[in-house]
Amino acid sequence: MIQTFLNSLVSIITNGHPDYLGFLPSPVLFVGVVSLLAASLYIIHRLGGRHWAFLYVAMIPFLNWSFGVIPEVEVIEPNGAFAKGVSLHPMTMVTGLVFVVRDFVQREMHQKVLVCMGLAIGWSFFYAWPVIALASGIAFAVSELFDWLLFTFTRYKLSTRILISSAVAAPIDTTLFLYGADLAQQVYLGAEPGSMLHLANWTVFIIGKMIGAVVVSEVIRRRENAGQINPYEL
Repeated sequence: MIQTFLNSLVSIITNGHPDYLGFLPSPVLFVGVVSLLAASLYIIHRLGGRHWAFLYVAMIPFLNWSFGVIPEVEVIEPNGAFAKGVSLHPMTMVTGLVFVVRDFVQREMHQKVLVCMGLAIGWSFFYAWPVIALASGIAFAVSELFDWLLFTFTRYKLSTRILISSAVAAPIDTTLFLYGADLAQQVYLGAEPGSMLHLANWTVFIIGKMIGAVVVSEVIRRRENAGQINPYEL
């Protein structure tokens, strides 16, 4: 049982690769990945990141990985109104929370949050399909830039900033990500073009992402009104 657990742990950490590029044996790969993970955690901690930063860097690779292995749920079957149907990935609402978590990381680390974003995107290339990682990297880079600008230079309350930044970032991220996911489905699964990127899916993804932002914003608003947090702290 212990050996099975250890094998599963090694598989998770190394993303299921018994070797890498045909010449790097499993033990070396495991030690290398663990060392790089430890170095990433050290960098985050040295830059002032704490629990929100660690969560943020872990969420992005995990979500990118999930879109390659967790199947979507068909909400509406293809019909006259929805030619390609409507699908919803179980992690969609969690994806929306990434923008919210990023806002909290900025309160911890300020502009150094961009370092965390770079680390998260870098790890996505190891743990997710390369096409998904590339699309996600571009999507996060663009949407997070807008999100960062809004969060940094507006003087709204934290609860309001969370809503505004998520509302701006979610459509940008969704468009770029679904385009990449569509390409990934074609490359890896032989799907038809447009299987992921179409208006119905785009709308459902954005709604799912915004639900998480709205819930968190409401929780923060209540804490602001109760005087538990400073709503104007960056």
